[in-house]
Amino acid sequence: MSELINNSEKRKELLKHMILQIHEGEAPDMVREQLIRLMSKIPYGEVVEVEQELISDGVLTDEEVLQFCDLHTEALEGHIDQTGAQEIPPGHPIDVFKHENRELQQVTRRCETIYQQLDEVKNSEQTAGLLLDLRQQFNLLMDVDKHYQRKENLLFPYLEKIGITGPPKVMWGKHDEVREMLKGAIEALSAVEKIDPEEAVAIRDMILRPATSGVEDMIMKEEEILFPMSMDKLTDADWFEVAKQTNEIGYCLYDPKEEWKPEGVDLLSQVKVEGPQIQLPSGSFTNEELLALLNTLPVDITFVDKNDKVKYFSQGAERIFQRNRAILNRDVRMCHPPSSVHIVDQIVDDFKSGRHDSAPFWIQMKGQFIHIEYFAMRNEKGEYLGTLEVSQNLTNKRALEGEQRILSYGEKSGE
Repeated sequence: MSELINNSEKRKELLKHMILQIHEGEAPDMVREQLIRLMSKIPYGEVVEVEQELISDGVLTDEEVLQFCDLHTEALEGHIDQTGAQEIPPGHPIDVFKHENRELQQVTRRCETIYQQLDEVKNSEQTAGLLLDLRQQFNLLMDVDKHYQRKENLLFPYLEKIGITGPPKVMWGKHDEVREMLKGAIEALSAVEKIDPEEAVAIRDMILRPATSGVEDMIMKEEEILFPMSMDKLTDADWFEVAKQTNEIGYCLYDPKEEWKPEGVDLLSQVKVEGPQIQLPSGSFTNEELLALLNTLPVDITFVDKNDKVKYFSQGAERIFQRNRAILNRDVRMCHPPSSVHIVDQIVDDFKSGRHDSAPFWIQMKGQFIHIEYFAMRNEKGEYLGTLEVSQNLTNKRALEGEQRILSYGEKSGE
């Protein structure tokens, strides 16, 4: 028995045999017991190699592996040996992925708590309140799309370059399944206002819980198989390219606190060109100057593109509404509580249709008078480019009286 356990090729053949048993209808619990008894632990690299070989040899198609992927997960969960896995530096793309997973797990745990509360409620009013809480949690879970996009568009291409094609295809397929389940959950939660407690439990069991389980299962697949294998296979140069492009897609519920740069980063980074970088009809800026200008404006600005994705926010010294990079590339609707989403929809629809070009609001917040205005951004042809949100604290400016004609460096107005 020990000879089998310590022999990689025999272990992989046994693993192939057990996977095929699952595909032939063998009960996954039985296969799981066999794995525990005969193999104790499976090096994570062998799991990837076996899956790749089954696809490359034509034994199974990508679709067949995808179809039974969850059964493989059930059999292998908790029994994949990560001994020898590389240490992950702070700020590294994998470190960011893992922090995002911790945030996602916090949300799924909150969902599970609410799921349990649904068994205890006695009337439609209490049920509606819990479903509203769940909708807010699922709005957060939808942010996982950026996590998956970074894997698909930044990580997977580097694995494919070195011949690892099967596992990325299978995992991409699972991403799409999770996306559809989350979308279905949001639609189900949006469609219910008054609902019987028994109906809510049915929605939980048939739609909501499978969606959160899909997110959790993907986290296991990433951390027990994909991430250790990727750390072994990719170079620091590969990871640095992934890191440099991450901002273009955005982060999932987490804003990295540290920036990772491998040794020799100066040789890998692009040369910065001095002088004007952005030429406009009335002048030009370097990147540094434009960044300083936007952050010096006495207002907070946030830009949402024509596809309703948050693409930019200014980072002035004193922001009115806190923002972090986790909102980048997030649907603007997911950045607002469910109770105000209909207002967001109306503004965007009015701007896109051309019915209106601005929408002003003002509120009292912690004793301050806050003015918020949304502007439709259009090109010279009048085509809609996106929405600009401009927020400003006007408390002190509203209190101004008389005139000031001499130079004075008193307290900043508008604070």
